[in-house]
Amino acid sequence: MARDRMQKQRFELKYLVNEETALMIRDFVKSYLDFDEYSVGKPNYSYPVHSLYVDSDDLKLYWSTINGDKNRFKLRLRFYSTHPDAPVFFEIKRRKNNTIEKQRGGVRQECVALLLSGQLPQAEHLVSKNPSGLVALQRFCELAYHLRAKPKVHIFYMREAYVSDDDNVRVTIDRKVYGEANLDYSIKTEMSNPVLSFRNSVILELKFTNRFPDWFRELVRIFHVMQCGAAKYCECVQGIGFEKLKATGPVVAEAAILSRAW
Repeated sequence: MARDRMQKQRFELKYLVNEETALMIRDFVKSYLDFDEYSVGKPNYSYPVHSLYVDSDDLKLYWSTINGDKNRFKLRLRFYSTHPDAPVFFEIKRRKNNTIEKQRGGVRQECVALLLSGQLPQAEHLVSKNPSGLVALQRFCELAYHLRAKPKVHIFYMREAYVSDDDNVRVTIDRKVYGEANLDYSIKTEMSNPVLSFRNSVILELKFTNRFPDWFRELVRIFHVMQCGAAKYCECVQGIGFEKLKATGPVVAEAAILSRAW
C-alpha cells in the first residue's frame, strides 16, 4: 500500500494561474521537491482525483464557505479508482482560522452506501485496523447525521503533486476541474454531463505545516501570483445550479437574489 502523505494540519494557500505560468512553476518547484509517487511516470505528471461531496438539502456547508465562516468544514469522499479493493476515504476538511485540519478513514467500497444511508460505523467497515481512521469515520458520520447530509456533487480533476521527504511541504497543481450532480450513493469515475470550472485557469496550492518556506516567498515574487479563494465544491455547485442539486429552503431564495444582483 502506498504511503499516506496526508498532512493532518497545515497552512494552505491557493492561487489561480494560467497554463504557461504553471509550466514555469513546475520547473521551479522541481528544484526543491520530489514528485508525489502518484505523479511519477504519468502523462503530464498528473493523476485523476475524484471526490463525492455531501451536504444538507439547503447546502449549509456550501453557504458556510460562501459566507467566509472562520470555523467551517466540508464532508467528502475521496477516491481514485472504482476497483473493489481500492479504498474510499471519508474525509472531514476543517478550517480553523488560517489552518486546515483533516481527518479521514479509508472505507471498503462495498460499505460506502451503508454508511452514507445512516449505518453506524464499525471497525470492519475500514480497510485497515487504524484507531484514528475509525475515530474519523465515526466523526464524519455524526456530522453527516446531524446535518442530514446526502451526496450532492461528484468532482473530478487531474493533480500534479510534489512533496518534501518529511511531508511538511507539499505543492499541488490541479487542472480540468469538472463537477456534476450525484444524488445517490454510487462511487463512480465516469461522468455523463459535467460542467467545467475554473476555465482557462490552473489551481496552484502551496501547503506547509510549520513556517512559510523562503522559497515559497521567492516563487510568489518571481511569478507575480496573487493568493485567492479557489473552492472546487463551491465553484462546481454554482456551475451545476441549485435546481439540479435539489436544493431546498432559503438557498433557492438567496440564489434568486444573487442572480438578480449579478
